[in-house]
Amino acid sequence: MSSFQSAVATRPNLKWRVVDIAVASAIGVASSFIYWFVAFITYTPWDALDLLVPGLPGLFNGLWLFAAPLAAIIVRKPGAAIYAEVVAGVLEALMGNTWGGTETFLIALVQGVLAEVAFLIFAYRKWTLPVTVLSGALSGVGCWAYSFIQHLQGIDLGGSYGTIYLITTVLSGMVFAGILMWYLYVGIAKTGALDAFASGRQIRGMTH
Repeated sequence: MSSFQSAVATRPNLKWRVVDIAVASAIGVASSFIYWFVAFITYTPWDALDLLVPGLPGLFNGLWLFAAPLAAIIVRKPGAAIYAEVVAGVLEALMGNTWGGTETFLIALVQGVLAEVAFLIFAYRKWTLPVTVLSGALSGVGCWAYSFIQHLQGIDLGGSYGTIYLITTVLSGMVFAGILMWYLYVGIAKTGALDAFASGRQIRGMTH
């Protein structure tokens, strides 16, 4: 069995443990620093890309979406995606960003909820690369929808937050929050650092 296949648990343990909270929190905290740094370094390129092609800056958005899928596939508990993404968003806002506290919290919540939906669809029983990519894609949809409504683009699908922004954001979510987070999870698990989790033991069992 390859490391890209995941067993479907017949009776998933959905009860949170202290270690689950600790790791989900650590993912949220670490992600917040990356989110803050990405916001800082993309400020100027964002405007340049949007002038070139309205909506093209959506290619950056996956860099704000990855906490949720990563926490979900490691912790494998209901709410892990939401929790990690909100922690990351709140801490990013506290460090200071362009959008402010309320808006950052709300978009993080929407992104986390949509990322969570991918795993909820399979009743928290299926943990595979395709499901993780779906989680990143849905988180991208949440990011787009919040931005679309927030910036009053309801009648302008060709605007900065319109159709191209949706496509680029979803693609970015699939790559950065989906594919890359899956490989990051597998890499960490192979070191034995996740042996306290079924997700870590699964990978170790496949590769040893």
